[in-house]
Amino acid sequence: MSKMQQQSFAQAIGHFANGTDTPRDFLERCISVIEAREKDVKAFTSLQLDAARKAADASTKRWHKGAPLSYIDGMPIGVKDVIETADMPTQMGSALYEGWAPGYDSASVHALREAGAIILGKTVTTEFAATRPGPTCNPHDLTRTPGGSSSGSAAGVGCGMIAAGLGTQVVGSILRPASYCGVYGFKPSLGGINRGGSHDYMSQSVQGVLAASLADCWQVAIEIVQRAGGDPGHSGMIGPPLPPEADMPTTLAFLKTPGWDIATESARKAMDMIRAQLEAAGIRVIDAHSDADVATLEALLPESLSLTRRINAWESRWPLNTYVDKDESKLSKGMVERLHEAQAMHVEDYRSALLRREDIRAAFASLSSKVEACITLSAPDVAPIGLESTGNPIFAVQGSLLGVPTISLPLITLGHLPLGIQLLGFLDEDAALFAHTTALETILTPIALD
Repeated sequence: MSKMQQQSFAQAIGHFANGTDTPRDFLERCISVIEAREKDVKAFTSLQLDAARKAADASTKRWHKGAPLSYIDGMPIGVKDVIETADMPTQMGSALYEGWAPGYDSASVHALREAGAIILGKTVTTEFAATRPGPTCNPHDLTRTPGGSSSGSAAGVGCGMIAAGLGTQVVGSILRPASYCGVYGFKPSLGGINRGGSHDYMSQSVQGVLAASLADCWQVAIEIVQRAGGDPGHSGMIGPPLPPEADMPTTLAFLKTPGWDIATESARKAMDMIRAQLEAAGIRVIDAHSDADVATLEALLPESLSLTRRINAWESRWPLNTYVDKDESKLSKGMVERLHEAQAMHVEDYRSALLRREDIRAAFASLSSKVEACITLSAPDVAPIGLESTGNPIFAVQGSLLGVPTISLPLITLGHLPLGIQLLGFLDEDAALFAHTTALETILTPIALD
């Protein structure tokens, strides 16, 4: 399905106010897509259509009275199935949790309900939000992966089943599926959204949003934060109650990152064309050839994926050790191998990895005095054929390691398939990144190559 058939809630609410559209009608459009495509795309593990219709009717009445609970009152949202919900199972893509229901909502889901959002269903995740894929297919080409681990949320938004989906990311689990499915993906700063009741315990983990528009990404995130804050010890994502106003950046850093060498010729050409558009608009773009600090950072970034995997392995030691004790036969080979890797590590190995991560974060932070944001591809190519892999996270992992806000914009089409460009901001400057990205959308023309 094309991007035009995706369903932006932010673009619809003006019609709610004047009565030419309603949340119930919006929901029915989503349900019609579910009825037409879910059997092939397989985005959901659970659906609550009757409850969603009742919630949409209540939302319609509030909008008619001019008293919506929030700017996402009536928005159909999918929740990644590692995030707990009171009315649906939370199975985490694992046979160990088949049918398991916690009986209560996570912090983010409870906040969404308080804001009037409609929790339409639970979306497919990979096993424990890691590497083993679920059944979801890419809505643009059913033979291709939607990416992982927020696969169901990305695919559901990508074909118009939902306006937005909650995702999580510790490696590339928001940015990569957003790129592959042609949607907007937002990974906030570390600790930006409260993860209470979400089964992703690792130190780089964040909750974020996949949506049909940039405005929808911001609105979902900020409505959660206004009601649930950020992770304990974090201030939570800081910004206005509506999407930040556009603020054109003056200088950007173009990061090739370790992924550039394996990116396809078409992907690199498209990114070069994006850079040319930026420079034609008067934006200065620096890179490793023109700036020593960018060169220093790029020399460190090749460690991002291996360093992240070492950190994740140690941090997965629990609960994987208890899962093995319970029933190893219900774990994938990859999960058992991750546990073995953790058991072969010493705590000093983990401490060393954390110190190295801080070095790389410091090198990135030093760029904040020179540029407003960094720009690169979201993935090395369009979604690969086959469902046995979720694709290469080599471009997306940098934002996770650094802990900074990142956004994937669906600006490139190669053949008939989408590919995103990625913008990285600086820690706790999520609103500034949105303001710059909003401005850049007004000057960047989508690139389509055969």
